[in-house]
Amino acid sequence: MNSLLIKQKAVELGFADCGIVPIDNFSAEHRILTESIEKKYHATMLFLQKNMEKRLNPKILLEEAKSFIVVIYNYLTHNTEQKSKYKISKYALSTDYHIVIKEKLNILAQYITENTTDMKYKTFVDTMPIFEKSLAQRAGLGWIGKNTLLITKNGSYFNIGGIICNLKLDYDSQQTHDACGQCSRCIDKCPTHALTQPYILNANKCFAYQSIENKEDIDYIFTANFKNQIYGCDICQDVCPWNSKAKPNLTANSKILNMTDDDFENLTQEKFDTLFKGNVIKRVKFNKLKKIVCTQSQI
Repeated sequence: MNSLLIKQKAVELGFADCGIVPIDNFSAEHRILTESIEKKYHATMLFLQKNMEKRLNPKILLEEAKSFIVVIYNYLTHNTEQKSKYKISKYALSTDYHIVIKEKLNILAQYITENTTDMKYKTFVDTMPIFEKSLAQRAGLGWIGKNTLLITKNGSYFNIGGIICNLKLDYDSQQTHDACGQCSRCIDKCPTHALTQPYILNANKCFAYQSIENKEDIDYIFTANFKNQIYGCDICQDVCPWNSKAKPNLTANSKILNMTDDDFENLTQEKFDTLFKGNVIKRVKFNKLKKIVCTQSQI
């Protein structure tokens, strides 16, 4: 299968970019993750402690694996202005990216299958123990910035997905150069100093973690420092100079954009289920979102 045709098909399907790399081990990434876990920077995300061997050696995920096809998907919407003071992270203003990317990856995999023989594969988008950001960097799609996110020359408002398969393809050998330079805006602007140093995130101090992954009550310090934020956080991306080049790709859900303060403060389970159907916010459940709104309303 021609690698160029795969990349062209990926772009045709709506992915911003596509790169292909061989299966390799991830010893450096494994070491960094292990050190982070030892410091308890992963907070209560215990899933990061699991399947460490699979993260280190992806061939465990697919025995005959030879290649990773890596894609990035631009989630920035044309309109991000929310009527309410209660703010939601940009990636949650449209359809759940897991659904969108998975569907496109399945179409891409089907296209490859129809043009080759005996293809074995698995698709992934936050669904497998893989160092996705490192994969994207190895594929030349961007670099991992000081905020620990993948940054491209078109900004960082991207989700990552891919296909692990048994085909030997033509590979992208050039990793993108780290272009953060001397800039430290993401580190300087984080209200709780979650970025303890360049390229190191302490999730315990991160509002994105606190408002999404943390199953316990959020400490007052987070609601106070991230006033009016109720789901996720974009601060370390919004202040990044590379995002001045970001171009919108999607249409935001107007019902979410038009939610007023009263709408959020009087949100019911029924309204929550209707409003956030097919949206990543469903992950946090009604009671947690309601509790965060209630807390923020009292600050």
